Amino acid sequence: MTKNCLIIGASHAAAQACVSLRQGGWGGSITVVGDEPNLPYHRPPLSKDFLSGQKDIEDILIRPASAYETANIALRLGTRIKTIDPEAKTATTDSGDIITFTKLILTTGARIRRLPVPGQDLPNVFYLRDTQDVLAIKAEVSAGKQAVIIGGGYIGLETAASLRKQGVEVTVLEAMDRILQRVTAPELSVFYKRVHTEEGVKILENVGATEIVKDGDDLIVKTGDGQALAADMVIIGIGVIPNTELAAEAGLPVSNGIDVDEFCQTSHPDIYAAGDVTWHFNPIYDRHIRLESVPNATEQAKVCADHINGKEKPYNSLPWFWSDQFDLKLQIAGLSQGYDDIVIRGDIESSRSFAAYYFKGDKLLAVDAVNAPRDFMMTRMVLSKGKNLDKAILRNPDAELKSAMV
Repeated sequence: MTKNCLIIGASHAAAQACVSLRQGGWGGSITVVGDEPNLPYHRPPLSKDFLSGQKDIEDILIRPASAYETANIALRLGTRIKTIDPEAKTATTDSGDIITFTKLILTTGARIRRLPVPGQDLPNVFYLRDTQDVLAIKAEVSAGKQAVIIGGGYIGLETAASLRKQGVEVTVLEAMDRILQRVTAPELSVFYKRVHTEEGVKILENVGATEIVKDGDDLIVKTGDGQALAADMVIIGIGVIPNTELAAEAGLPVSNGIDVDEFCQTSHPDIYAAGDVTWHFNPIYDRHIRLESVPNATEQAKVCADHINGKEKPYNSLPWFWSDQFDLKLQIAGLSQGYDDIVIRGDIESSRSFAAYYFKGDKLLAVDAVNAPRDFMMTRMVLSKGKNLDKAILRNPDAELKSAMV
């Protein structure tokens, strides 16, 4: 049988894995199967430049079609894999076609978490996960319209910023006590609420949607505290769920994602996984994590490709992320969970530029850098090298940032 590496899921990880495989010396065929009709594309712009109309689908492609052709990579787009058989080394599509493989990489990503309330499937109630979702939203966007966004995480706030720039009246509902509660400190939540309010976004915290109903041409979002909010459109962004079903049904171990080792290898020696779908050990934080992150997807894809090509380069990457809202560029290095102290450099109360450093005891965990690229780059380097920053020096606003490294 001719060697074939099958990659299921035309995602960020897939786009990197197929090219890295070929560059690393894989001489067999490579087949990428994805259920969307588009070439693999960058997802972060969906709630930003793509939604605001600054970029088209061609602008957000990870690579042009010619790159896959040059690397002799077969793309089967608009195709869903129904089952995989690890022992027979076959995958069956929803139309019944059988694809054989010698190596398999699962890059199936995640899907949107649906809001369990009546009316979430009404017309003009949208989720935001792929290009078709955004194109449907864009068709309804015009200045003066009203949008209710359910979910005050990064996706919800990025969507709010994009719509507000286009003149839409926006209300954000957050069921928890504060926006961004799952991912950042209270100080950051207060900051982002201030900026969004200054930009004309209405934010309601500790308010959950209980029902969405149609009222003539309007939608009405009913809330747990008795409000009835009129809207032309409702956009729901309450997180995602990893697509682990194919792996689980094939008998591969699944925890909070597909279990993989330091080489992104599953319990089956010829099956790998990369990206949002993996449950993996991070040696920097000494624990298992699942990351919804483009850099993580890219790094894990490289690890898979290297291992398949016979090069053992274990995964050892620092998590990092970003978010663009209005004129704010947030860059996050590291994971802040478990912090017990925070040091803020800059004016978080009235400016739009500062850095928040998270510590557990005296150990640096992470930084949230808002329009502060030097703080981000410094912290990313420090954490990647296993170094630390001195809290006392960071607290001195006159001290040079580099002098805090220990």
